[in-house]
Order: sequence, then structure tokens, then C-alpha cells
Amino acid sequence: MSTVNSPSAATSMSSMPPQSSRTPGRLGSLGPVGLVLAGGVSVQFGGALAVTLMPRAGALGVVTLRLLAAAIVLLVVCRPRLRGHSRTDWGTVLVFGITMGAMNGLFYEAVARIPLGPAVTLEVLGPLALSVLASRRAINALWAGLALAGVFLLGGGGFSDLDPIGVAFALGAGAMWASYIVFSARTGRRFPQADGLALAMAIAALLFLPLGIVDAGSRLLDPGTVALGSAVALLSSVLPYTLELLALRRLPASTFAILMSLEPALAATAGFLILGQALSAAEAAAIALVIAASIGAVRTQVGRSKVPPLPAEGQ
Repeated sequence: MSTVNSPSAATSMSSMPPQSSRTPGRLGSLGPVGLVLAGGVSVQFGGALAVTLMPRAGALGVVTLRLLAAAIVLLVVCRPRLRGHSRTDWGTVLVFGITMGAMNGLFYEAVARIPLGPAVTLEVLGPLALSVLASRRAINALWAGLALAGVFLLGGGGFSDLDPIGVAFALGAGAMWASYIVFSARTGRRFPQADGLALAMAIAALLFLPLGIVDAGSRLLDPGTVALGSAVALLSSVLPYTLELLALRRLPASTFAILMSLEPALAATAGFLILGQALSAAEAAAIALVIAASIGAVRTQVGRSKVPPLPAEGQ
């Protein structure tokens, strides 16, 4: 991923190790915005599947299965090198793993208490706050405010009737999401390809394993539960995290954070297309607001430079 709080694409390029800038051709051809959108669509399918799995394994059990399966897949595919990394490299990937585990755990505890839509809406506030803090241009505060209005409109304009504990978990997940963006960017700069992601996922899985055992016990060994948990891991962790890691190597954290405001809109659109859930006028307006904010953020970033930010090899 790109450097964190980078004022320009050129700064991100100059600070990136040569081996980490090589993006697989087919993924790179999507462009950074396409990578983010593809990851968001994958997350929505994975999230829907995870909700059906909770009665079998509980919230922490689902997180444990998701992280374990994702870690196994990434370690086998990436086969990350363990030697040759500095103490700072290991410190970065350790914090990334802790952040990833906390983000997942807090979010699943939230959706166990409050509806998915408001939970996602509240969680998005973390990246939106990051977009304002990370940017050095006042215009990005406007895009963040526009997206913020959209996510609140999508959430029904208020959250007073929700379980306060669930709201607290969702806000905590949002804070961890912002931290995930920061440390994912740093990890992507220090480790080639998705090696850092694989190591961080393994760390998160090991830290969460005791919690999952306490919460779900022997249910974690049920073949059907394991199969569903593996599918959730692929859709909600392996694919989107890899795509986001690649995207953050080529987008500044502020632009990426505002693009994350598309998550509630993607969820509402998926509900309409797949589940036949009609969109109200307010929901359609909310989607328009967050899309406008995302387009504005991307156009602002491209406009700052004479060339597009960090084109992938083969584009």
C-alpha cells in the first residue's frame, strides 16, 4: 500500500522498496479505485455469509474461523520470508496484526447487537475521521463532510434506538479500521507483495484463537461450520485485504479513507440487486452523496499531480 499521510504520489513512489511495487498484472489493470471497489463488493458477500454463520459459532467463533482460514491461505500462497527483516519491520506487522484482529472482533460483536446497516455506517466514521486528519487540503474536509452526511442518511438519520454497547463496539471497530489503513500502508511498504498481510493475519489468528475456543468450543470443529468459515475468510479477508493492500500502495490514505465510505452504499445496492430490497428516496440520496464524495476525493488527488498516482506495471 502507499505511504501513510503522503502528500503526493511521488513521495509514495520514492519511499517504496522496488520489490513491493510490483503488482500482479491482472489485479493492477483494475487501477487503485477498481481494487477498492472490488474489495468492497467481496466484503458485502462475505458479510452476508458471516451473519448466517453466527448462530453456529458465535461472534468470536466466526472471527476466529475467518482469521485462521485466511491466515492459512495467505501463508501457503505467499510463503513469506521470515529472515532479513528489521526490528521495525516486525513491530509494524505485529501492530498491524493486532489492529486487524481487534477490528474484526469489535465489528462482529457490534453486528451481534445492532443491525448490519447502522453498524457499517458507524464503523465508516473511523476512516472518515482519518481522511480529514491525514489530508493537507481543506477540500478533503468537504468531501469527508459530504460522505458523512450520506452515511448518516443511509443509517436513517439517527442511532438513538440502538443498543449503546453495540454502538460502542461499532465505533471501536471504526477506530481500528482507521488504524488498519495506517498500518496496512506501512506494512505494504516494508514487505513485498502480500507477505506482510500474511504474517499479520497469522498474528491476528493466533491472538484470537483462545477467544474463539472459549466462545464456540467444539463447534469450531464442525465440518459445515469450518467450510462456511473458510468461505467467509476468502470473501471477507483474503480477497479484500489483498486488494486494499495493493490499492493503498497507489492511493494516499486520505483518498482511500473516503472511498471506504462506499461500504454502506455497496451494502444497500447489494440488498436491492440480490435480496430484492427496494431503496427509499433517502437511501438513494445517501448513495449519491457518498459516490459524489468518493469521486471528488479521487479527482482532487489526481488534480494535485501532473500524472496519475502510481500506475501499476503493465498499465
